[in-house]
Amino acid sequence: MNHPTPPPTLHIDQPLRYDPAYEVEEEHEAITQAEMLNALHSISATTLRDNRHATRSVHAKSHGLLHGRLQVLAGLPPAYAQGMFAEPAPLGDWPVVLRLSSTPGDLLDDAVSTPRGLALKVIGVPGERLPGSEHDSTQDFVLINGPAFISASAHAFLRTLKLLAPTTDKAPGLKKALSAALQGTEKLLEAVGGGSATLRSLGGHPETHVLGETYFSQAPVLYGPYMAKLALAPVAPALCALTNLQVELDGKPNGLREAVVAYFASHAAEWELRVQLCTDLGTMPLEDASVEWPQQRSPYIAVARITAPPQTAWSAALAALVDDGMQFNPWHGLAAHRPLGAIMRVRQAAYAMSARFRAEHNGRVLIEPQDLSAWPD
Repeated sequence: MNHPTPPPTLHIDQPLRYDPAYEVEEEHEAITQAEMLNALHSISATTLRDNRHATRSVHAKSHGLLHGRLQVLAGLPPAYAQGMFAEPAPLGDWPVVLRLSSTPGDLLDDAVSTPRGLALKVIGVPGERLPGSEHDSTQDFVLINGPAFISASAHAFLRTLKLLAPTTDKAPGLKKALSAALQGTEKLLEAVGGGSATLRSLGGHPETHVLGETYFSQAPVLYGPYMAKLALAPVAPALCALTNLQVELDGKPNGLREAVVAYFASHAAEWELRVQLCTDLGTMPLEDASVEWPQQRSPYIAVARITAPPQTAWSAALAALVDDGMQFNPWHGLAAHRPLGAIMRVRQAAYAMSARFRAEHNGRVLIEPQDLSAWPD
């Protein structure tokens, strides 16, 4: 497939090179991390008791489990040809697994509409590894359908998590009613040019198609010698047609999953993986992931294409392979793409804890795939 190459000259500010001094530990960061682990463990223990099966402490419910390929674009400017994107296809050409999900740790009716996630695992990537993944060859990215994180600091995120953790498995009917009310409030705010990430996170997210969303790393990562945020945006016309498309979820507890399965029954998909380089720490901070980096200072530039053929997009066999048998951990990958900032530092242990909990209680060994030969299709 022929892909358009980026323009040879990009009129943007010069990207900053990473310096360890740019990362500043929060006050009591170790305590924040320990308390976050307790809160997330509580969610996992509650859902294990209710479901007799261990699930993720966040993003427990999957809506689509897909396979595809990532191809690095040719002709990237030097600043964007970094890490796993240093060489274009055919060298930069790998199989991928994509997992679409919603944020809660309990398995809710889709009418409780919360932000959506897309986790990406690239298989067979060479290069120097982050600690803990030295014997593997996968690169994970974890993305959310919003450009900025809900909290400005790790401690602020912990406060939100402590409020949500005790509500796990409580009053699902009330959660549906609350979600409907919050969606109405969100619509009013959007009608006057506003919108609230907090309302969306609590259940006020519009009931839109998960395949029409653009997904963001929210927190920054290393990008070779630079710093960047990532985005995955739909580019196939059939996908773009789903952006902001309402999905009927009334009486359909798994309506989002049904919509994804229906799409891939007869359609292929194509996304662009885009990179936004940090050019100014004043407006593009590393330690406050709630700040949306201004695109007028540094636009998102396409560095790769991801394609997925028509396929079975969800099944019990796929759930056993991906939901139960795989982890998606942004600390599992190349040193050239190490996560940055307090939010990601305190979540490092949380990703590992969640994976251990699921493996132990489900009697599974989580193994990083070397190819897609085990895919049920």
